[in-house]
Amino acid sequence: MNYLYTSIGEFDTAAKPLLGRPDIDGVQVVVPWAMMEREKDRYDFSAVDEVLGQVEPLGKKLFIQIQDRFFEPPTRLPKYVLNDPEYGGGVAVQTNDNGPNPGPPGSVAMQWNTNVQQRFQQLLKALAERFDGRIAGVNLPETAIDIDIDAEQRKSGFTCDAYFNAEMANLAYAKSVFRTSAVVQYINFWPCDWNNENGYLERSFAFAKDHGVGVGGPDLVPNNKAHMENGYRFFHQYRGQLSPVAVAVQEPDFDYTNPLTGKPYTRQDFVDFANDYLGANIIFWATSAPWLHEGGDK
Repeated sequence: MNYLYTSIGEFDTAAKPLLGRPDIDGVQVVVPWAMMEREKDRYDFSAVDEVLGQVEPLGKKLFIQIQDRFFEPPTRLPKYVLNDPEYGGGVAVQTNDNGPNPGPPGSVAMQWNTNVQQRFQQLLKALAERFDGRIAGVNLPETAIDIDIDAEQRKSGFTCDAYFNAEMANLAYAKSVFRTSAVVQYINFWPCDWNNENGYLERSFAFAKDHGVGVGGPDLVPNNKAHMENGYRFFHQYRGQLSPVAVAVQEPDFDYTNPLTGKPYTRQDFVDFANDYLGANIIFWATSAPWLHEGGDK
């Protein structure tokens, strides 16, 4: 199935004009935590309601990506999580040094802090009470983070085990409250676990199978060496055993080169690898995908 992928703030301009296409099954919107919880225990799902109200009449489906990590400022977590002492600052700094021009630092919610995690799970519960069975599914964002591990150990008690266990606990909790809509965990890389050296990748895919949840990834880059050595090989290992399997083609992916051809990826490259190697049954396409626009054949 082909879904569109966009931030909820760009739905009207980027996704809505394309939703009427017969080859589009739905849309995935990325929604930051702060937009859905304005104050502690005061939830506001009006933006999601509005999107759902436009998707349903078209006979399309909706996925929500619940975003608790950001690659650049600002940090879009509720102010009380950032400011109240019991949450220890709420976030860890993420570096943003990919490419030749490093950007300003991002952030990731300190899910390894029990108080932060409890609030995130309350958000999941509130979302499920409102939308379970009404939406196709929710997905939790990628497992990869880029933080100063030593600094966070001193500041917030971070350990790689604590992070892994917290993410798996959130996944299990999401599945317990979303009883009808699908739950998908994006799995690409884990800190301290390059090439499964500490078994986090293997354990997370086994966990997904055992708990009946789906898996996915934020970047579809066929045959990319780093991905092939990490998440992709477990997608392939568990091919046909997990559902749904949903992978995203984001904006930068269209500019990458296919190692097998030496040319930019084509639409067929993405589709064949997603289906044949990863076992995906959903692709979330960035709305800038050339094939979605007149004359686009890639």
